[in-house]
Amino acid sequence: MALTIGGSDPSGGAGIQADIKTFHQLGVYGTSVLTLVTVQNTQSVKAVELLSPELVGAQLEAVLEDIPPQAAKTGALGDERIISEIARHACRFEFPLVVDPVMISKHGLPLMTERARAILAAELLPHACLVTPNLHEASVLAGMPVRDPSEMEEAARRIVALGAAAVLIKGGHLSGDALDLLYSKDGIRRFSSPRIDTKHTHGTGCTYSAAITAGLAQGLPLLQAIERAKTFITLAIQSNPGLGRGCGPVNHFVDLR
Repeated sequence: MALTIGGSDPSGGAGIQADIKTFHQLGVYGTSVLTLVTVQNTQSVKAVELLSPELVGAQLEAVLEDIPPQAAKTGALGDERIISEIARHACRFEFPLVVDPVMISKHGLPLMTERARAILAAELLPHACLVTPNLHEASVLAGMPVRDPSEMEEAARRIVALGAAAVLIKGGHLSGDALDLLYSKDGIRRFSSPRIDTKHTHGTGCTYSAAITAGLAQGLPLLQAIERAKTFITLAIQSNPGLGRGCGPVNHFVDLR
């Protein structure tokens, strides 16, 4: 079983919808805690409304007391009050937590305040077995520009210094192959795949981190969980269904068997 804590995407390409689809496709029962509701489709994000921290916490307690997961992940969390509420519970988690520090939508709308970013770093990252920022998010967390593989490596060191056990910086916006960099106590590992020329990449970060979380819930070591997730997201982008008139979703029906 795996738990996702994040926002809702009514178009189904990102957020908890993408996470649940990914969990299911990889053979893991999924539960969810909703933090915020978006009004969006493949073309734009028109509104974001946050739930109260009390309601977020109540959802989390309801899941934990009855169907505790083997792994969990976070996505869009909204503001510092929600992050603090989740961190309050995370300090007692007996299962691995993957933090996908979603700060901005695919369409450029901010999904996390500046104050919330500071609270995320101070209160939630120390409970993470893995943090999965993209280049922009890694730049914010590390306090430095991240524009090439060498800067990815330095940023990863700085993020781990914040308390996370490991960090996987996603280099999808670099030129050349899609290169991701894992930094942990075991050193540095790089995961590369050919770049796919498509505009349909909505929800790639959510799907990738959910696939990693599913692997951890199944008892896979972190490295193996990432390797399988990298294959899954690469094939999901490659075989995207071409839905919508904008930046469409990836293919969550990918079969790795």
